[in-house]
Amino acid sequence: MKIVAALTDPTHAAQAQSQGADLIELRVDLYEGDVVQQVKDAKAACSLPVIITLRSAQEGGRFFGTADEWMKKLEPLIPFADYIDIEQPFAQHAPAVRNAGKKIIASHHAGLMVPLYILFVMERELRAFGDLPKIVVTPQNNEDIIELLSFTQAANKPICTGVMGSQFRHARALLPLFGSEFVYCHTGDPTADGQYSVEEFVQLKKMLGV
Repeated sequence: MKIVAALTDPTHAAQAQSQGADLIELRVDLYEGDVVQQVKDAKAACSLPVIITLRSAQEGGRFFGTADEWMKKLEPLIPFADYIDIEQPFAQHAPAVRNAGKKIIASHHAGLMVPLYILFVMERELRAFGDLPKIVVTPQNNEDIIELLSFTQAANKPICTGVMGSQFRHARALLPLFGSEFVYCHTGDPTADGQYSVEEFVQLKKMLGV
């Protein structure tokens, strides 16, 4: 498992590395001002691989716009990325990202639990344009957690799964044990309710011996 530091503040890049993150995610939909310069500075401040994410409002972010507007805003940032997070509505731009030599995290964030058979359909659809499908759901009960763990175990790899909300935040620690590639954590303000801090998850890894 790899720890991703999801940064609401791009100046925390060096701190994320010192705390033990394996990658940083720059949530550029949350940044104001000269975003290109902020991304350059974050890239220069650490030696970790960089995920650049322009998260749509439909999936919990602050980007409001069309697929073409998404690409226009993202295009000057692509050279500084190792991975680009692409939601399915923006998948038409995946070939251009791939031609730029970047890996694609094909993501879907749902404000509810998705039935098990739909999770497998979703995985195939996301993998059709991405290197790493990322599926995040909102469980309602323990049965949902068990289904998500079962899916994570059985899915083709690599896969990234996660949960939204604080009620079942313990699933964030369990899913990597069942094969989820990344766990998203925070330094400073969380990008989502229930996230562990990077420091907390480093300690969890040590305690679990993984």
